[in-house]
Amino acid sequence: MPVLEIEKGITENKNKPLNDTEGHRRRHFSEILCNSVAKKNKMTDLSIIRNIGIIAHIDAGKTTTTERLLFYSGKIHRIGNVDEGTTTTDWMEQEQERGITITSAAITCEWLGHTINVIDTPGHVDFTAEVERSLRVLDGAIVVFCGVGGVQPQSETVWRQADRYKIPRLTFINKLDRTGANFFGVVDAMKKKLHANPVLLQIPIGSEDKLSGMVDLVRMKAFQYTDELGVKFEETEIPQDIKSLVKEYRAKLIEASADADHNIMHKFVTGEGKITDEEITQAIRTLTISSKIVPVLCGSSLKNKGVQFLLDAIVSYLPSPVDIPAIEGLNPETESTEKIKRAADEEAPASALAFKIQTDPFVGRLTYIRVYSGIIKRGHSIYNSTRAQRERIAKLVKMHANDREEVEEVKAGDIAGVVGFKKTFTGDTLCDEKNQIILENIKFPDPVIWLAIEPKTKADDEKLSKALSKLSEEDPTFKLKVDSETGQTIISGMGELHLEILVDRMKREFSVAANIGAPQVAYKETVKRISEATGKFIRQTGGHGQYGHVELMVEPNLKGKGFEFINDIREGRIPREFFSSIEDGIISALETGVLGGFPVVDVKVTLQDGSYHEVDSSDIAFKMAASIGTKEALKKASPVLLEPIMKLEVITPDEYLGDILGDINSRRGRIENMSTNKKIHTIDGYVPLAAMFGYSSSLRSLSQGRATYTMEPAFYETVSEKLAQEILGIV
Repeated sequence: MPVLEIEKGITENKNKPLNDTEGHRRRHFSEILCNSVAKKNKMTDLSIIRNIGIIAHIDAGKTTTTERLLFYSGKIHRIGNVDEGTTTTDWMEQEQERGITITSAAITCEWLGHTINVIDTPGHVDFTAEVERSLRVLDGAIVVFCGVGGVQPQSETVWRQADRYKIPRLTFINKLDRTGANFFGVVDAMKKKLHANPVLLQIPIGSEDKLSGMVDLVRMKAFQYTDELGVKFEETEIPQDIKSLVKEYRAKLIEASADADHNIMHKFVTGEGKITDEEITQAIRTLTISSKIVPVLCGSSLKNKGVQFLLDAIVSYLPSPVDIPAIEGLNPETESTEKIKRAADEEAPASALAFKIQTDPFVGRLTYIRVYSGIIKRGHSIYNSTRAQRERIAKLVKMHANDREEVEEVKAGDIAGVVGFKKTFTGDTLCDEKNQIILENIKFPDPVIWLAIEPKTKADDEKLSKALSKLSEEDPTFKLKVDSETGQTIISGMGELHLEILVDRMKREFSVAANIGAPQVAYKETVKRISEATGKFIRQTGGHGQYGHVELMVEPNLKGKGFEFINDIREGRIPREFFSSIEDGIISALETGVLGGFPVVDVKVTLQDGSYHEVDSSDIAFKMAASIGTKEALKKASPVLLEPIMKLEVITPDEYLGDILGDINSRRGRIENMSTNKKIHTIDGYVPLAAMFGYSSSLRSLSQGRATYTMEPAFYETVSEKLAQEILGIV
C-alpha cells in the first residue's frame, strides 16, 4: 500500500469503529512515521524492506510472537497454537509433536506499505546453527525475553551471536501476564548480564493477570485493550499509580534521543521549543541502527497484547538493507587481502550468500540465499566463487514457511530459495562471474556428542548413506565419519535432542531403518608441555623411492586458539613446494590423538628443520614424515584428555531445591549462582556433559515434573588422571 494512501486512510477512518484487523492497521500505526515517510519525494523498494529474525531462549515465546505478527499483518486469518501444533512456522512433524522450533522458517508479511521478511529461529541450544546462519544474513532482530525467566542462558548465547554480526535489535519482554513477571527486573538483567543499553519505549499497565495495556513513552499516551483478540484498544489516561514512573522513563528516553539529535539536545538543555514525537522517533531509529541502544517493548503474545506496537517498532526503528553498511568480501581473482564492497543496489553486480540447504520433498534440493546486490533471474546461471563453479538457477521461490511461491527474479535485499544448485553449500558465495567476490563464511560450533549408527538390513545400507549425506548438507553441525578401526559409521551433533531428531527424520523422510548406539561424549586432547621429535619417511623400491625428513616442535597453544602452524625452517633446507604437504600431514595426525584417538586441539607445531632428496622427495613423503613426527612429539608432550563442560540452569520450586542441588553435586557439577523469586529458585552452574545423559528423566523424578532445565556448551576442561583412565579403559 503506498504511503500516501496509508496517511489518507488514517485521516478518513479516524472515527470509524475498530471492528477488524485492517481497521486497526489503518488507525494504530504511528501517524508520525507515516507523515515522515510521506514527505520523501522518492522511496526506493529497498527502503521499505525489513529482514528480521526472532531470537530468544527456549520457551520465551518466539513462535507465538511470530504467529501474532502474521495475524495482525493480515498474512494469516486464524491464530495457531504451539501446544496444538498449529502454528505457521513450526511446520515439521517433529516440531508439532514436541511443541518446539527445530528449524528456522522464513515467511513474509506486509505492514503499512513495508515488506517484513521474518525468520523464526529455534531456542534450543541443540539447534544453535539455525540461529547462527539466520543472523548472518539478517539486518535486524527482535530478542524476546520471558517476563518471568528474564535473561536466561540461551538468551545470552543469541545475544552474543547478534553482537558478533553487529545486528541492531529490539527487545520484547513477553509473558507479562504470568505470575511472577517482573518487567523492570528483566530490564536490569539486560544491563547486568548482557551489558546492554536498554531504552524503554513502553511501560506496562498492570502486571500478571491484571496486565491490560501499555503506556507509549514516545507519544505519552496510554492504550488499553478491549477485546480478547487484541485487535481493539482505546486510548486512555495514564494511570495515576504509574505517572511518576512514566515521567522518569520519558526523561531517560529524551536524554537518550539527545545523543543522536543536536536539535533535541538544544531543546532539552535550554527548554526552548517542544521536542516533537517525530524527532524522538528518528533519533531512536538512528541510535538503534548504530547499536548504541536497544529499544524495549512489552506485552503478552499469548494474550494478544503489544504485538501491534511491535510491528510498528519494526518499521520505525529496525534498518532496511540500505541502512546497513555495504557487505564486504575478498576478490578471488587476486591474492590481495584488501576488502571490496557491494552496496545494496539493484544496479550493482549480483552477489548473494547461501545460508541454508534444505531437502524439500516436492522440489528436491533447495538453497536459501540472501541477495546483497544486483538482480538474480530464473533460468540464468550464477557463479559460485567459493568453489569456482557455475550453477544454473532452475527455479526461484519466495518461502512462506513450508509453502513456496515461484518468482521470476529476486533483487538486492531479498531472501529466497533456489532450486537447481548441485554444488553449492552453506556459506558459499554466489556472484556475477565477471565481478567476483567471496563473502565471509559462516562459522559453526563443533559437535559435542556422537553415536554409532548402522543399517538394520543390507537393503537399508545405500538408503542410510544417502540420508546421512543429505542431512549433513543441510546441517553444518551434523558430522559423520567412518571409524578406520571398527568400520562403524559415527554421527555427531550438538546434543541428545539434536541426534534424536536427525535419526527420527531418517526414519520418516528417508524410510531408513537403522540401529543406533548409546550417545557418547566428543572428548578432545591437548598437550601440557613442549616437546620435539623427528619424522622420517624413507622407502626404496627400485627406481624412484620416497624420502621426507622433518624436525618438529609441539607446544601448548592458548585455550580456544586451535591449531597453529609455524614455519621456522632455514632457507633451502626443504623446498617451498613441500610446506603445504607438511602442514597437511600435521593436521592429519592431529585428527586422532595418541591417548584415545580424539582430535587434538590448542597446539602449536613448529617446523624447525629437515632435509630432502632431489629425486626421491615428494608431497606424500613429506606428508607422511610430518604425520609420524607429530605423533611422536605428542607422546612426549604430556597429552591430556579434555571433556565438554555445559552451562546449566535449573528452575525449581522451593521444596525440591535440596534434592536437586545434591544431584548436581553428584554429577561433578559446580554451582556458580542461585537466585530466588517468590519461592522459585534459579540455579546456575557448570556440569560435565558426560554426567548429564538422561538428566531430564532424573529431574522430572526429583521434582514431580515441576522443575525445568536448559544446557548449552560452555568450554572444554582437562579431565583428572583417574577419570581419564576410566574413560580410556586403562585399569
